[in-house]
Formats: sequence, structure tokens, C-alpha cells
Amino acid sequence: MGIVNRRNAVLGWSVWQIGTRMMKRKAKSAARPEGGKPNKSVVALSIAGLVGALAFWRKTRAADDDS
Repeated sequence: MGIVNRRNAVLGWSVWQIGTRMMKRKAKSAARPEGGKPNKSVVALSIAGLVGALAFWRKTRAADDDS
């Protein structure tokens, strides 16, 4: 009897399905609480990501203009 068998495959699949459902639920509740106001950390990460993307875009655009 090997490690990879039908019983372990079904067990692994079920753990994966339950885990992804729990993580989706947890992420959804962290992103937008019941009060309707967005989470401060989500807003801060969004702004930081936008600033980083704009800085990268500006730098690559300046490098293209020099060529």
C-alpha cells in the first residue's frame, strides 16, 4: 500500500476545498467589515501599491524617452 491512494487523495481534496472556503470567507471579512467602512490596512496597501505602480511606470517611460 503506497502513500498515494484513493483514501488519501479524497482526504487531501476535501481538506483543500474546506481550506479554500475558509480562507475566502476570512479574506472577505477582513477586507470589508459589517459596518461598511473598508479596513485601514487594505486602504493603505492599495495606496502603496498604486504609488509603486505609478513610480515604476514613470521610471520605465523616462527610460524609453532617453533611447
